[in-house]
Amino acid sequence: MERGGEKQKTVKGSDVVIEHVRKSFGEFKALDDVSIGIRKGEFFSLLGPSGCGKTTLLRIIAGFESPEGGAVLLDGRDVLGQPPDARHVNTVFQNYALFPHLTVFENVAFSMRLRKAPESEVKARVAEYLQLVELQAHASKKPAQLSGGQKQRVAIARALINEPSVLLLDEPLSALDAKLRQHMLIELDSIHDKIGITFIYVTHDQQEALSVSDRIAVMNAGEVLQVGTPQEIYEAPATDFVAKFIGETNLFEADVASVSGETVELRTDGFGPVKVTATEPPPVGSRVSWTIRPEKIRIGLEEPRSARNGINAVAGVVDEPIYSGFQSKFYVRAPSGLVLKVIKQHADWSDEGPEIAWKDAVWLSFSAEDAYIVEVKR
Repeated sequence: MERGGEKQKTVKGSDVVIEHVRKSFGEFKALDDVSIGIRKGEFFSLLGPSGCGKTTLLRIIAGFESPEGGAVLLDGRDVLGQPPDARHVNTVFQNYALFPHLTVFENVAFSMRLRKAPESEVKARVAEYLQLVELQAHASKKPAQLSGGQKQRVAIARALINEPSVLLLDEPLSALDAKLRQHMLIELDSIHDKIGITFIYVTHDQQEALSVSDRIAVMNAGEVLQVGTPQEIYEAPATDFVAKFIGETNLFEADVASVSGETVELRTDGFGPVKVTATEPPPVGSRVSWTIRPEKIRIGLEEPRSARNGINAVAGVVDEPIYSGFQSKFYVRAPSGLVLKVIKQHADWSDEGPEIAWKDAVWLSFSAEDAYIVEVKR
């Protein structure tokens, strides 16, 4: 796992480069000039809502769909003219696609049986991959005797036994319940760290993508809106859609009043001047959107005393406090009617709940360094 740089892993597999890929189904444009570079050994996620084109792109990489234009390069070689079985790419499907009449052992061994591998090699390799997915004790069971998570692990072992350069995973955890899905995510990440090949993971679940990915491509309406690490995608979204789709956020429109270095003062509709950061500040007079994450905002009953440069303060009234055990969420209405979401973490064991109640007059404060300009409108 490369995230955070704290863990080293074996890096194998192939580089995957998608160049200007286009695909339509009748009048519906599924992919519109999509280009992405995926590095060897990465855990790379295609993230977006249903219908955004992520599964279509995965099927094009696998060879199950043909684009109307563009190229798909594996280690620099265009594979679009090759059938799926010649691409050294395997797919784990959403519905597992296991053979119900075969045992776990025979499901995993299926591709080796097809190529008539020696029995001794079949037994050794199947045992190796069943151990990898921790299913040795279930080798003689049929799929109907397994849990959803166990079926998914059989599907992963069956895909990996061919030693592909790239493993494609099409929403592989969507049929599992929330707790099992989280457990399988950890297992999937651990398997990736052990074998080190390129994983391309399709999901509509932002938390899944943020949890396991080295990098993420956020897609919508057939386009790639942003590619970056989970931290880059979350902390510095490139578009309004990315800001709203990844986690919770506050997103507002404003006019640029002044610029000083990377600090921009905005006149925000509804609650006056706000200072934010921008690495490439737009010119004065521009119309922009800007964002601040709820957990970056402090909430209190007293006006903030800090007057240091770059601290924003907004007065408001609590519309709705929501206690969730480990945190409280507040919807705070400014005098103009604009509502901001604020999240307060309960870090102290003695903090039994929010000290701030419904209809309390409160003050919100946040640093300009935590607020970002997302899009320039004009």
